Amino acid sequence: MDQSAKFWDKIAVRYSKQPIADEAAYQKKLQVTREYFRPDMEVLEFGCGTGSTAIAHAPYVKHIQAIDISSKMIEIARSKADAGNIKNVTFERSTIDDFSVPDQTLDAVLGLNILHLLDNWEGVIAKVHKMLKPGGIFVTGTACLGDSLKFLKVVAPIGKLFFGYIPLFKVFTTRELLASLTEAGFAIDHQWQPGKYKAVFIVAKKAE
Repeated sequence: MDQSAKFWDKIAVRYSKQPIADEAAYQKKLQVTREYFRPDMEVLEFGCGTGSTAIAHAPYVKHIQAIDISSKMIEIARSKADAGNIKNVTFERSTIDDFSVPDQTLDAVLGLNILHLLDNWEGVIAKVHKMLKPGGIFVTGTACLGDSLKFLKVVAPIGKLFFGYIPLFKVFTTRELLASLTEAGFAIDHQWQPGKYKAVFIVAKKAE
């Protein structure tokens, strides 16, 4: 955790200033997610980064608990929320492994661009399933690097560019991700990929 946290702390400010790579795809993902939201929902987002997505979704739910490994990312996220007078998002530095809530208490969990950065991603999927109420949803956007190992040639230099440290990247395929979700007890309710080598966007639903 410490080494990864240091990496994301170092690039937090630069990361926060980067434009969204594919604005149209991002907006579509927001729209699809909101089709599942209700005003009474309790939501968790893990790996929230600088908080843009949590803040964007805030008007559509009761409360969002947003966590990230980087204290610098959380600082930026809190500043954004304060600037926007967003009162129903709580930002906290934590990993998904350390974070806990009673079973079956959340309506939705968001894990966007994060599963492939976790060593125990399959265990996290199982943990998310336990957190969710029956009928709850898990929304994830995941880079499935195993679909094309050529993509690693693009990913690997990122860590070298920033301070010589390459963060963990887990290599698995879309098929393996879908299998892990279904084995954990989810049904795939929505699946979309905006382009070749792009992250796979999935809405998985826990049985009623």
